[in-house]
Amino acid sequence: MTGLQDHLHGLWLPLVTPFRDGALDERSLRRLTRHYGGQAVDGFILGATSGEGMTLRAAELERLVAIVRDEMAGGRRSIPICLGLSGADTSRLKERLDETADWPIDGYLIASPYYVRPSQRGLLAHFEALADHAAWPIALYNIPYRTSVNITNQTLLRLAEHRNIVGLKDCGANREQSIALLRDRPKGFRVLTGEDANYLEALTDRADGGIVLSAHVETATFAAVYAEVKRGNHDAAQARWHEVAELTRLLFTEPSPAPAKYWLWRCGLIDSPEVRLPMVEVSSELAAQIDREIERRMKVAA
Repeated sequence: MTGLQDHLHGLWLPLVTPFRDGALDERSLRRLTRHYGGQAVDGFILGATSGEGMTLRAAELERLVAIVRDEMAGGRRSIPICLGLSGADTSRLKERLDETADWPIDGYLIASPYYVRPSQRGLLAHFEALADHAAWPIALYNIPYRTSVNITNQTLLRLAEHRNIVGLKDCGANREQSIALLRDRPKGFRVLTGEDANYLEALTDRADGGIVLSAHVETATFAAVYAEVKRGNHDAAQARWHEVAELTRLLFTEPSPAPAKYWLWRCGLIDSPEVRLPMVEVSSELAAQIDREIERRMKVAA
């Protein structure tokens, strides 16, 4: 485990959390970790939106981290881990930072407070208080369509000055704001897109990478898109993107991560497509659509 800032680039995977009969499915989790640990993945996000973190008990979250780290210890390389945290109570989040301070992680991904809709001054004070308190570096998570509050660039640039705030998962869904932030950010402040469908667009705009749920499928192709953009081969990047662009729509046809879990179950990477309420498994219509797409891709690969 080294400095998060040095690793916050490329293709990061917001790992799904497998469940079986209501419990954490440790066997499937180990299988997932081994599989993606051997792929061109630059980092894992655990227990965030795609990992159904808001449904995980504290003990489950700790076990999740321990299993992933244990599996990686036996692999060929160590992949950095960010732990997803969220909440609307600054004091409670500081307690969570204390509770996780000695966990084998490399940093945190912390979303904006939801529901309470704080002012920009409130957001600034909230994140500065957390960054002052955290034992590990923090990447911010701006996702206003879930939290009902946007972190403006003025606030983000202030927060980027904090020594313990090293980057941003950008789900602002506002390209103009994103481009301005990429232009004005201080050196070393990393920006990764969290909008799967805008992955190539964000990389072209000079984002440092992406945190991409869809990269559970066709991982190597998503990694190749990043590599081609870095090399300046934009035609090649566009061609590789064309191979996976439809996946970024299909896997969000119904609330995520249910479609991705169904896909992983059908491919044998997890033992059940189970999600936790209020999430529900995919509809029969979407299941059939995913089945057809899996079959099509298998035929192309053959």
